[in-house]
Amino acid sequence: MKRFYKDVTVEAAEGGFGVRLDGRAIRTVGGRPQVVPSHALAEAMAAEWAAQGEEIDPALFLYRDMADYAIDVVAGDPASVIGEILPYAETDTLCYRAEPDEAFAARQRMMWEPLLAKAEARLGAKFVRVSGVIHKPQPPETLARLREELETLDAFALAALRNTASLAASLILGLAALEPQADLDALWDAANLEEDWQAELWGKDAEAMERRERRSAAFAAAARFAGLARA
Repeated sequence: MKRFYKDVTVEAAEGGFGVRLDGRAIRTVGGRPQVVPSHALAEAMAAEWAAQGEEIDPALFLYRDMADYAIDVVAGDPASVIGEILPYAETDTLCYRAEPDEAFAARQRMMWEPLLAKAEARLGAKFVRVSGVIHKPQPPETLARLREELETLDAFALAALRNTASLAASLILGLAALEPQADLDALWDAANLEEDWQAELWGKDAEAMERRERRSAAFAAAARFAGLARA
């Protein structure tokens, strides 16, 4: 699609702020007014529109797409979205470890245990650590506590968490990424520990590294989206 507008602005709207293209308000994919809770997020979304060239590239609308999902999907049925996110806790990357006598297990303990312990302290819940790949369920009370935590999040935070948790294959890391002042590089390194370990042993693959960088950028964008929404 060719670019069809010249000016991109941000204006106050009922319930928040919205982007204007040549003075016209934008609607979501679902046809709802695209109104976000903060001026900072609206400015970031406006920057996506302003950065487009003569041909519009939909892949560059990371913030717009998350905003549309928050407005069209999450706001109307947050319980269903929580139900989609919660299973990441049942197979959380941080909980599945190599056998204790393997060298990789020591690396996992060093990088993952502090993050897992911090989450347990903050949530007041206990996670089961699993050696090997055989699934073991997390305690029902832990999953119930996590559901309570997710129910405190607004639609925009849940939209961001859906991305951070899925990209990290970890609800613990996904939630940590939404915290103010989160070290996103460290969290992403934790999510990719096994891939990085294999690269140390067998060498780096250019295609895998490119994919890692794309996913890292998407992880960071989702975390920033949540921060901008609450700004």
